[in-house]
This record gives sequence, structure tokens and C-alpha cells, in this order.
Amino acid sequence: MATVKQATRGAELDSLDRLEDKVKRLVAMVERMKNEQTRAAEENQRLKAEIDSLRSRAASGESMSIELAAIKDEREVIRGRVSDMLQQLEALNL
Repeated sequence: MATVKQATRGAELDSLDRLEDKVKRLVAMVERMKNEQTRAAEENQRLKAEIDSLRSRAASGESMSIELAAIKDEREVIRGRVSDMLQQLEALNL
């Protein structure tokens, strides 16, 4: 009878050891997952900041493009006026 009790006790201890090992592995996995989640959140914040920066640069580029088009139009107006003035000067020399 003592041998059966010892065998049962040994099996229970073995089961308990396996359960303890599984719990330790589970705790380690949870810790890894927490660390990965923290890193992912930090990366997400960094990428959001980068997106905001790129949007700002894109908006700045668009406004520069509009300003450049306005300057080109103004240059054409000035060129036309200068051309008209030159024609008037040539007409005075006759």
C-alpha cells in the first residue's frame, strides 16, 4: 500500500512540476508580449510623427507650387508690359 501511495505522490509531484513549468513559460510569454506591445506602441507613435511631418512638408510643397505659378504669371505680365514700353520707345524714335 505504501508503494502505491508513494507512486501516486510521485505522480502528483511530477504533475505539479509540469504545471509549474507551464506557468513559468506562460509568465515569460506574457512578459515578451508586453515588451513587444510596448515596442509596437513606440514604433506607432514614431510613424505617426513621421506621417505628420510628411503631410506638413507636402502642404508646404503645394503652397510653394501655387506661389511659383503666381510668380510665373506675374513675370509674364511684366514681360508683356516691358514689351509694350519697348514698342512705344521704338515708335518715338521715328
